[in-house]
Amino acid sequence: MASRTVGASGLQVSRLGLGTLTWASTTPTAQARAMVHDFVEAGGTLVDTAPTYGSGQAEELLGKLMHSDLTRDDLVISTKAGFRVEDGTRIIDTSRTALLKDLEGSLRRLRTDHVDLWQVHAW
Repeated sequence: MASRTVGASGLQVSRLGLGTLTWASTTPTAQARAMVHDFVEAGGTLVDTAPTYGSGQAEELLGKLMHSDLTRDDLVISTKAGFRVEDGTRIIDTSRTALLKDLEGSLRRLRTDHVDLWQVHAW
């Protein structure tokens, strides 16, 4: 699969990314596992997730797969911060405190000490 550089960062990512929005909600674990294996086998590296996907369960599943099925260095992990849902209400909080709290939670759920691409999940 072709790759490209993210801006001037030097970070190389696959031109196609694998999104995890439905993981652990409507996409069962076995299907998610098969998807990521097929994606990596096809040369994909960029996997996109967020704390809000499945209320954190998508990141937890990806973290589990990175420890049982995959090598962390084979993936470029993209996650987000600054957006959450509480009692059905969308809350955007891009304060330093909220962003760092989101990052800390993502790292814990992903079982890693770093993410490769971190974005503000607000519009």
